[in-house]
Amino acid sequence: MAEQPIRYEFIKECKQTGARLGRVHTPHGSFETPVFMPVGTLATVKTMSPDELKSMDAGIILSNTYHLWLRPGHDIVKEAGGLHQFMNWDRAILTDSGGFQVFSLSKFCNIEEEGVHFRNHLNGDKLFLSPEKAMEIQNALGSDIMMAFDECPPYPAEYDYMKRSVERTSRWAERCLKAHGRSDEQGLFGIVQGGEYEDLRTQSAKDLVSLDFPGYAIGGLSVGEPKHVMNRVLEFTTPLLPKDKPRYLMGVGSPDALIDGAIRGVDMFDCVLPTRIARNGTVFTSEGRLNMKNAKYERDFRPIDEECSCHTCKNYSRAYIRHLIRCNETFGIRLTTYHNLHFLLHLMEQVRQAIREDRLGDFREEFFERYGYNKPNAKSF
Repeated sequence: MAEQPIRYEFIKECKQTGARLGRVHTPHGSFETPVFMPVGTLATVKTMSPDELKSMDAGIILSNTYHLWLRPGHDIVKEAGGLHQFMNWDRAILTDSGGFQVFSLSKFCNIEEEGVHFRNHLNGDKLFLSPEKAMEIQNALGSDIMMAFDECPPYPAEYDYMKRSVERTSRWAERCLKAHGRSDEQGLFGIVQGGEYEDLRTQSAKDLVSLDFPGYAIGGLSVGEPKHVMNRVLEFTTPLLPKDKPRYLMGVGSPDALIDGAIRGVDMFDCVLPTRIARNGTVFTSEGRLNMKNAKYERDFRPIDEECSCHTCKNYSRAYIRHLIRCNETFGIRLTTYHNLHFLLHLMEQVRQAIREDRLGDFREEFFERYGYNKPNAKSF
């Protein structure tokens, strides 16, 4: 049998927390885990060039099947030589399946066994997405890691609805595997669903593990549930997944959730959070979030974060960034975006180092204390 295009190499476990240090090997290079993946929805991480992403050591980015299917069309990306060629990125790319966007963006959405009928959120045209179509699009995009097409139930969802949904997601996962046309070049991950119901997560994981995917995602979290619910679900879900395959928690990117996810055995994370909040002038620092529009930074000539070594913090002041953001200058958004992505990528580097040194629990305590997560009513990002 040909070697899988995606391979997980386990390096060590943190003695203090059980978190995993590993490495994922792909056709476009390897990266250490736990890892945060910047999101480049439309084949671009908003305002960042590929060289800038490399300068902050991003080994993998995420792109979006649904959006690229609508614009410019997967046929055009394929004609360009695939997504890597199209966007000039020679490191790893993960594409999601489009399911989440169909369920969250479309006003009209009708789920059948065959697939989902919905309306294009841009112009209202009727569209249909099925497991087979999601595979066709992702095969054309040529990402290193593809995601199975799953149903994304709302939170909270009734038990019976969730049970039917999990069963359908398992049947769709099998159809995805059958339709996947480039399994020697692209790795397809299955997605475990089941909401907060332990027996349904167990069933979902069992179904998917029996199909032997090269990696597994935990879906249906970070959809509005309280943080303690997410942590509890991770605690009973990650042990159900094979130790020799990567585990990916979808849509999670706040610093606390990255650390707590890693402690619970997660290897990969993605989220639009750092880039989205950067566009409103909100930045991460080691002592919590700042909103750069705030008047108190008008004459503050310090960097955003004096402990940060990123290009933004080495060269520009809070006062200058505040001025740019208030004047809607694109350069201001570039500076805050670069800083936020660098902050999370560096945070994951610190997490990996703490695992190496068997002190991730101590690191969590120190980080939470400084960032402000231990204060009463602290927000989760």
